[in-house]
Amino acid sequence: MARQQTHTIRRCEAAVITAYRELRDIGADDPQAFHACTTLYRIHHPEAPMTEARRLVAEWIDFHIIRKDAKLVQPDCGCDEDRH
Repeated sequence: MARQQTHTIRRCEAAVITAYRELRDIGADDPQAFHACTTLYRIHHPEAPMTEARRLVAEWIDFHIIRKDAKLVQPDCGCDEDRH
């Protein structure tokens, strides 16, 4: 069960990061993209409190986008494995 849950979380994480990148690429500002990604997460996890959704989305964006842009993420972290 824990392995399936981890896989589901990784898929959600990849979907959120993909959505954030694509929204930013078409001109959405950071707050708009963040709000849309939080909404995306909540659609798939309505049981999650809003504070949890915001925290997770913020952590994922920070890790995969902010830190990677600043070269703070190790090259072998696997971030790009989920990008298609």
